[in-house]
Amino acid sequence: MQLVPRWALLSSGCAPVLLVGGWTIAALLEGPAYDPVAQTISVLAAYGSAGFWVMTGAFLALGVCHLLTAWGLRAAALAGRVALGGGGVSAFVVVLLPAPSSGGSLRHGSVAAVGFALLAVWPLLAADRGGAAPWGLRPVPSIVATASMCVGAAWFVIEMHLHGAAGVAERLVTSIQSLLPFVVVASCLRHSDHPRPSH
Repeated sequence: MQLVPRWALLSSGCAPVLLVGGWTIAALLEGPAYDPVAQTISVLAAYGSAGFWVMTGAFLALGVCHLLTAWGLRAAALAGRVALGGGGVSAFVVVLLPAPSSGGSLRHGSVAAVGFALLAVWPLLAADRGGAAPWGLRPVPSIVATASMCVGAAWFVIEMHLHGAAGVAERLVTSIQSLLPFVVVASCLRHSDHPRPSH
């Protein structure tokens, strides 16, 4: 029995490519004035930045990818699928409320925080506690994934407070968040192709 449709591999696999490609191209357009170690991705999507349209497009595409993957990931618990889809919706809202060209924005920061929280907890909410679940939906990998993202978020907050390597911390966390759905979908497809023998 097919746990997820094969097209979910495409939707989930495109997410990290679009996100990393978006911030890479947008940073190149910004030139040396942009410091990817210290500055966040949101700076690239701020009004007036040279990479505004590139990063905005990347966020919109990322949101679509997460929504499609959540729809196709039928093997996951409904709460996890809703959280993943909510993370996709938050990417749309981040586009509607971009960061200002200088300084912070409570609205933008709040939406980004909600999106992060949803994408951090979805693996835990999606976990299948049954013994025959695909590897990516088992409790231990799900707990490890959520814990890793929470640790990464704590590092990001610390770096923001210290005016340190916030850009590096943010890229690490968002890379994990965008790649994880692909790992889970791949594990579900592998599980479908190689089911456990019944006893």
